[in-house]
Amino acid sequence: MYSLILKLAFNNAFLRLSRTLLVIIMIAVSMSMMLSIQGLYDGMTLNMIDKTKRSDSGEISIYAQGYRLSKELADSIKDASSIQEALMTETRIDAVAVRLKAEGLSSTARKSAFSTIIGIDLDKEERFGRFSEFLKEGELTLGRRGVLLGSELAKSLKVRIGSKVIFSTQDSSGEINAMALKVKGIVQTNNISLDASAIYVDKMKLHKFLGMPEETATQIAIRTTSPGLSESLLAEYKSLDVKSFLELYPMIRQMQDMMVIFNSITFFIVMLVVFIGIMGVMYVSILDRIREFGIMKSIGLSYRLIRLQILLEALFVGLVGYALGALLGYGALSYLVHVGLDLSAFAEGMESFGMSSVIHADIKLSYFTSTFIAITGASLLSVILPLRKIKTMNAIEVTKAET
Repeated sequence: MYSLILKLAFNNAFLRLSRTLLVIIMIAVSMSMMLSIQGLYDGMTLNMIDKTKRSDSGEISIYAQGYRLSKELADSIKDASSIQEALMTETRIDAVAVRLKAEGLSSTARKSAFSTIIGIDLDKEERFGRFSEFLKEGELTLGRRGVLLGSELAKSLKVRIGSKVIFSTQDSSGEINAMALKVKGIVQTNNISLDASAIYVDKMKLHKFLGMPEETATQIAIRTTSPGLSESLLAEYKSLDVKSFLELYPMIRQMQDMMVIFNSITFFIVMLVVFIGIMGVMYVSILDRIREFGIMKSIGLSYRLIRLQILLEALFVGLVGYALGALLGYGALSYLVHVGLDLSAFAEGMESFGMSSVIHADIKLSYFTSTFIAITGASLLSVILPLRKIKTMNAIEVTKAET
């Protein structure tokens, strides 16, 4: 009996082929669009997180107590060199970058802007976060007077490669000091704060300019894949300020939460469309075959078996739509992962918000598993109203009326 019910369900699901195909295509297109949007938003967020970690904080950053509030050179890490050596012996750490920062004023003959001068070691920054990938124009070199400027700061100062920039600030003794710099390159990290204010110079040169001992630093950034490392460093360096990436960038956490909410709303809308589409097809299909169901009930076929047939019909439609949608969605996501969505026409506006002009998507298995569960659930729920129609009908009257 069950094999007969299964065969009937399959045949009846595609009895009105054009109508069923229309619903299947609707499910597939809606699902593929939803997967593409979800993958793009997740990819955009992951790209921002990756570039922020590579350009600044890593997974963990260490500061002296009070530095993040005061930004004073006096609140620097005094023994940064020995801490760096100790960290490099830790097997859970992939790379370490030690930086020296100072707030000041950068100016040209016509423009000036508040900025942050950052002393770096280019070789270590390359190992830490592939710094060369941030170079937008010019060359990646510092030299005696060379400097790399953040892209938005370069726009504010209206400078280009080869331009002269004067940077002035207080040194460690409290005296106002200034130095002339030549722009060697312009970098774009998609980290809003860095692109708008960063001036990169050689770290040893900045130590001399500020009158700071070579073993001092204002930040020690760490790359790691170990989730428990932050707690270990907190216990080991109690006198220092050890912060994880999300503690330093709470806006990223809020953005992730907003993306989850947005994706959930999109998901709900698509599933509602699937639910209405399948319910409409099943309801019309049952009305077309109401006499058939009346005869089935008249000859003694139980409502339980009729219900099973209807449920199977809805499942066949939903699962075929899911299969086609998963195929289209995977194809679209694969394209967006490797090629990306080019929004170069809006590049200037997107870069000012820390986003790349080419957005690459992300693919997760959870996209497809959650959609499978939702479409299966929507398919089963969509037959509640049609089943109610069958359950409440009078089999004899329906049979006579249709005769």
